[in-house]
Amino acid sequence: MSKIILTAAGVLIFLIILIIAVSLIASISFNQKVTKEINKLFAENEVYEENIIGESDLEALPAVVRKWLEYSQVKGKEKIHTVRLKQKAELRLEQEQPWMSVEADQYFTTNQPGFIWKANIKAFPFFHISGRDKYYNGRGEMLIKPLSLFTIADSKGEEIDQGTLLRYLAEMVWFPTAAINDYLQWEELDSHSARATMSYGDITASGIFNFNDKGEVINFIAKRYMEKDGHYELETWSPVMDNYQEVNGIKIPTRGEVIWKLETGDFKWFKFAITDIEYNIQEVY
Repeated sequence: MSKIILTAAGVLIFLIILIIAVSLIASISFNQKVTKEINKLFAENEVYEENIIGESDLEALPAVVRKWLEYSQVKGKEKIHTVRLKQKAELRLEQEQPWMSVEADQYFTTNQPGFIWKANIKAFPFFHISGRDKYYNGRGEMLIKPLSLFTIADSKGEEIDQGTLLRYLAEMVWFPTAAINDYLQWEELDSHSARATMSYGDITASGIFNFNDKGEVINFIAKRYMEKDGHYELETWSPVMDNYQEVNGIKIPTRGEVIWKLETGDFKWFKFAITDIEYNIQEVY
């Protein structure tokens, strides 16, 4: 009996080691694939010349938007063309489910708007999920691979396109010089809010930025498609931001959470902290 137990234990240990090794190889392959996508995104983001933000760049904007950009300290700074940031976060898929820890890198381009969000999600001990959200050439894509091995979601379509465009719009608070780009139209609603409409490719979507007295963006509110049991419904989606800090000369929010405002109540599904950010990098290795 002891030999059988030892043999079974040996087989189990071997299988565990094999799964870990295969998962590690798959993770390396996944990261290499995403790095190629990032460098392609950066390479196609045409930058014609260094552009220093001046008063003339802001004068056509609504007063409340100018106040935000002035508070962000963009005047006299180079226009931001590319961004790399790091996040530590938590997410959950349902209201009653436990939070899962997330470490993520995100990359943005602004002349041709796009982003790639690469995440390592720890669902539970010894089990991770690789995730990649992408907004590229006006199209969105969401990829989810447990242990970096098995694809359980590779979502595309009009609803994903709209959602990733809105995500880009909301996350512009981390690279505020993008607010002056031609693909954005601003409408002041009052002294503390403005509607931004973004049109790129054949997708147009709008959301409302709300500001405090300082000029900080405190939240963004939009109607975004939410996946429910295999189909999509428009629901109110609202990232909330705070803890502004000066990073590389720009004041940005470094903490926040993302809330779905449903008929059943608020569903807080994502909490994040920005741990690092760089501007105008050329390539990722």
